[in-house]
Amino acid sequence: MSASESRPLDTDREALADVFRRVARVLNLVRPSIQADGGDVELVDVSADGLVRIRLHGACVGCPSSSMTLREGIERNIRDHVPEIRAVEAVD
Repeated sequence: MSASESRPLDTDREALADVFRRVARVLNLVRPSIQADGGDVELVDVSADGLVRIRLHGACVGCPSSSMTLREGIERNIRDHVPEIRAVEAVD
């Protein structure tokens, strides 16, 4: 049984903090490509039920491609590396 399966995130602050750190690490890996296009991404929250909330900045705000960047770049990478995450959403 993996660490993520042994305890539900909503009852274990340490596990949730670990997931938050792992998500932040993945965002730091994709950030340079986002910044190369004049944008940036901020990690706002990771909920106990596996929802990541991010905020897009710079050129990403209002960009028609931002939804594709969110789904195909950010969400895909996060879910590939942090299996506890079920979805990623952008917030204002």
